[in-house]
Amino acid sequence: MGWHGHLTLDYRRDGDTTQAHDRHDGPLRVLQRLYPEGPGICHHVLVHPPGGMVGGDTLDIDVSLAEGAHAVITTPGAARFYRSSGAAAVQRLRVRAAAGTRLEWLPLETIAYSGCEGENLLRFELEPGAETIGWDVLALGLPAADQPFERGRYLQSIELPGRWLERGMIAADDHSLLDSPLGLAGHRVMGTLWLAAGHAMTDARRDELLDAARAACEGHELARSAGATAPHDEVVVLRALAPRVEPLMALFKDVRNRWRRVAWGLDGVQPRIWTT
Repeated sequence: MGWHGHLTLDYRRDGDTTQAHDRHDGPLRVLQRLYPEGPGICHHVLVHPPGGMVGGDTLDIDVSLAEGAHAVITTPGAARFYRSSGAAAVQRLRVRAAAGTRLEWLPLETIAYSGCEGENLLRFELEPGAETIGWDVLALGLPAADQPFERGRYLQSIELPGRWLERGMIAADDHSLLDSPLGLAGHRVMGTLWLAAGHAMTDARRDELLDAARAACEGHELARSAGATAPHDEVVVLRALAPRVEPLMALFKDVRNRWRRVAWGLDGVQPRIWTT
């Protein structure tokens, strides 16, 4: 028997303000609603009071955005998948975004502890005119604390139906994946950052976003293990591998800021929780 947490977030535009309504059941809720950029952009901080998930736990997050809404969602700390006796711990995110909306999904990293059985499933349903910037950062084990990822499995899925699907199983005993130069090359931190639209981008806009990401990578310590691509005419992606979380998160924050300016003409305002 595990814990089940369910959080529903509804964003709607009321004049100049993005209003947010939330409903929760179980150990998952909103900590704060902030407007550091003015009333048009709602910043939400989500918290999971237990601090981690074990086998049998499930967390479901349903997000809907009505026309004109703009939301930024983050967390105050890392998500953690702890050791399991067999059952999987599952986190599911489903986003439904109407035309003319913007969502930024920016949680801090996920840590997969040795022995975990974890699943992290993200699904973004974007109507034409909707756009999202998001990232997913995963750390396998705690190498800095001499706690390597020696047992367990972690399933990761990021989906924009009909446009883009990244889905993979990382098993601790799959050394060809973990250590091969064609796999993770010995790195234990990986991340995917994307900007996706519910409509085709122009070639010029897509190239400008790619150029912005590549410029951020130049001279960065992860330059040799990061790359930006456009797997679909509605999606731009930056992928990176790293030995630690901190340089990867710093790179992603920089690129997110650049993409905000290029795509939306907005400054790179960070959620306040990141600096407290």
